[in-house]
This record gives sequence, C-alpha cells and structure tokens, in this order.
Amino acid sequence: MAILGCIRLITLINKTDSRNGVTMIELSQILSEATKAIDIEYFHLQIDGGDPVYRERVYCYELYHQMRLRWPHDTPYYLNGEVDKAAHPILSSLGANRVKPDLLVHQPGYMTGNFAVIEVKSSNAPVSGINKDLKNLSLFVDTVGYKRAIYLVYGFDADDVMMAQIQHVAKGIEDLAPIELWMHSHVNSNAIHCATLVRQMVEAV
Repeated sequence: MAILGCIRLITLINKTDSRNGVTMIELSQILSEATKAIDIEYFHLQIDGGDPVYRERVYCYELYHQMRLRWPHDTPYYLNGEVDKAAHPILSSLGANRVKPDLLVHQPGYMTGNFAVIEVKSSNAPVSGINKDLKNLSLFVDTVGYKRAIYLVYGFDADDVMMAQIQHVAKGIEDLAPIELWMHSHVNSNAIHCATLVRQMVEAV
C-alpha cells in the first residue's frame, strides 16, 4: 500500500533543519540517500529454511554505513550508533542513562552539541515497542536537549495503516516532544518524512 500522506518533496525538508541556532542542513538529504542505498539483503534478511525476516540491527548497521559514506567532512557533528550512556554523569541525573538510541548525531563531550536522535523500527513492531520508542525520543528532546528526533520505520508494511497506528500511539503520550516520522517502505527507494508527531496531535508534512 502506498503512503498517501507523504506529499512533500524530500528536498524541502532541509528548510526545517535549523533549530535554536544549531544546524546541519545535510542530515535530511543524507538520510534520504542512505535509505535508498539499502539493498534487499539488509532490508529483509533471508533465512535458510524459512521466510525472510526483518532484523533491525542488520538494517541499522547498513544504514549507519551508508550514512557514513555520505557524511560531510566539514561538519562538527559525529554519527554514532547505540552509544552506551550508562555511566554518563549528566544523563544519570536526567534519568536518560539507560536509553541507547539507534543513532545519534552529536558533538561528543558537549551537551550543547546534541543535534539529532534516531530510532529505527520494522513495520511489524508491536504497539508496546512503538510506545517505548516514542517516549525515549521525547525524553531525548525535552530532557537531554536534542534538536531533532527521527522515528524511521522500514518494511513492506510501512504504509498508511502503519502510520495511523503510530499516530494513534502518539496521541496517547502526554507532552510528546516533536518527533519526525519517516517511512521506508520499498527497497532502493528513499525514506520519506511523512508527519511530525507532537503533543497529542499530528502535523502533516
């Protein structure tokens, strides 16, 4: 099923990348191009003797690889995956030290350099997993100070039905920070920013 709600061209998204004086205007384009470069063996893993399955770690590692290939050399931001912050003194005081987002765009060692936090989920994710991810993303925006939160959903069922389900979950979370919902529904196609989930309502893109 096509994602009918995703109507804005990806090239226009960069206009929203600057928040509170901090900017990395390349991130949306990097994410778009990187997702398009992910081949079927990373998107839907073949299993000997069984049907293909979604494995988020496999997808994430390839996404990280493709993003690093496109990462600008002149940016102060670093792309890191699954950073363990269990011993981080500031995050411990904020109650965020037990959360390990899939990807971070930040300046290590500087809390003021926190730019984007990215969580990845397959299109067959349970509601409980979606709820947990959205709360963690919201925490990293409201409490840790990240400027952008991106929820990237991939899989052949990343469609309007899945988007509506995520929107429904989001409406049940009190004081949800703005979270960009990106959908990647086909191999060798761009992920698209479809909506922004924010404080019990959904802003269409």
